[in-house]
Amino acid sequence: MDHIFDQNQPIYLQILQRIYAKILRGEYIPGEKLPSVIDAAIFFKVNHNTIARVYSEMVRSGIAVIKRGEGTFVTEDQTVLRQLHETMRCSLLEDFFTEMLRLGYSSSEIVEALEQFIHNQETGPNRSQEIGAINR
Repeated sequence: MDHIFDQNQPIYLQILQRIYAKILRGEYIPGEKLPSVIDAAIFFKVNHNTIARVYSEMVRSGIAVIKRGEGTFVTEDQTVLRQLHETMRCSLLEDFFTEMLRLGYSSSEIVEALEQFIHNQETGPNRSQEIGAINR
């Protein structure tokens, strides 16, 4: 897998967000050992010091814990994990809303578009089916 990084944001923060997303999706479960610094560095194709910084930040924020001699593990603290979920949700919504405003949409247009999008997701065919029908 090629890892493409945004040049406008530090790589360690982008990797941090990607690992947080894996935790939220259940790819890393509470109490699970994270890849070693070296293995993660190879996976993300970055210097091992970058991963060490990522893990250090995760420990500092309580998302991960170090077990001496064993490695770095996802926290089992459900309160911390719920807070991560809330923080990620707010961050994504803020980014989405800010970008929509930059594109010139009003708040009411954004809400309307989001409601329509959700409605289509819940009731209509998914986007890949629509694209497939168009290409036939």
